[in-house]
Amino acid sequence: MKESEQKAAAAQFATKWAGRGYEKGETQTFWLELLQQVYAELYHFGVLQSNVNMAWLRAVCGRLKSDYNYSKNIVYNNFPWPTPTDKQRAAIEQTAQGILDARALYPNDSLADFYDATSMPPELRKAHQANDRAVMAAYGFDVKTTSEAACVAELMRRYQKLTAKGEK
Repeated sequence: MKESEQKAAAAQFATKWAGRGYEKGETQTFWLELLQQVYAELYHFGVLQSNVNMAWLRAVCGRLKSDYNYSKNIVYNNFPWPTPTDKQRAAIEQTAQGILDARALYPNDSLADFYDATSMPPELRKAHQANDRAVMAAYGFDVKTTSEAACVAELMRRYQKLTAKGEK
């Protein structure tokens, strides 16, 4: 999707959702529609849902009380994206769809319901684990031996390279 198309889709999406009510009942629909209509690529969804992106978030974001602040300027714009092969990209797209499919099994649940550590549906947990493996492979990380600290250290090295080249 071209930038102009994405901006038009975002404006249309914002108009559609302006003033809509019941948050708990519509949270899942809101995010699914946002991802499908504005950020239409499963690949981006998969990377953003990964443990790699979450490790970056925990390392660089701001917080309000114990809540994370996922800002576009600090977290998203500075995130060093992988450079996957076509096969790796396809795997991420497949596992990202698996996350959406697992969420669709529970249409009345909110994102808060899905991501409660004690009640996360097993299908969703498995889908996220598969997605994490696919994204880690795209970065060249060994799933069994890469700790969160090692992941963040490598992401910081990649970020430094990008900024030295003037790409970020």
